[in-house]
Amino acid sequence: MESALNNRWIVRPRRNPQAALRLICFPYAGGGASVFRTWPDALPGDIEVLAVALPGREGRFREPLFDRLAPLVTSLADAIGAQLDAPFAIYGHSLGSLIGFAFARELRRRGFCSPVHLFVSGRRAPQILDRDQAHKLPDAEFCAWLRGLGGMPDELFAEPELMALFLPILRADVAVNDVAIEHEAPLSCPITAMGGVDDERVTPESLDAWQAQTAATFEREMFPGGHFFIQSARAQFLGSLGRRLARVTAAL
Repeated sequence: MESALNNRWIVRPRRNPQAALRLICFPYAGGGASVFRTWPDALPGDIEVLAVALPGREGRFREPLFDRLAPLVTSLADAIGAQLDAPFAIYGHSLGSLIGFAFARELRRRGFCSPVHLFVSGRRAPQILDRDQAHKLPDAEFCAWLRGLGGMPDELFAEPELMALFLPILRADVAVNDVAIEHEAPLSCPITAMGGVDDERVTPESLDAWQAQTAATFEREMFPGGHFFIQSARAQFLGSLGRRLARVTAAL
């Protein structure tokens, strides 16, 4: 998989060519590969984190944004799908859960290697359509909606110039997320869904609905905090993820 790891779509926070398992990580709306920069410090040493670098932010700031899911997943699969020949799992948070899931489906359609496990967090199952269509809201209402999610510092909303930079990214990402998923056969890999106990938008029931997307085993785990529990309960979340990855690795 070495050629894929040097691709512009993938950032490796810590190179680990001898890793037993690679974890492909998809960020939430507005996030970049840097979200996962310190994760190798908290995960088992035989796990290599591959952070997905989406266009339009960080090192790819000058590239056009995607505002639809299918072209985004197609471009990612074109870039790295054929090189994924080592055991890998997928993790995504919120929007990243949807992209990771759709990417796993696209790999299957092309006959490429499939993930050995899919970890999703902070997002209801993809067959449950989010009817907010928040990306169509006027700027003021869209910002209020974003603030309700948490995870973004209040100072950001008080800086018009910064918001002018981030709003197009966030609006495009939310448009990618506001999509109806076509029915397909369940994935063959196990799925683990994770959520925050205080997340009013992503309930345990909407997380449990991910079970319909796998023909293998399914588990759900809840953590203290709201939508961005991966930040507020970081140590507990990464500890659990590390233990789960260790079990996946042991079963390879």
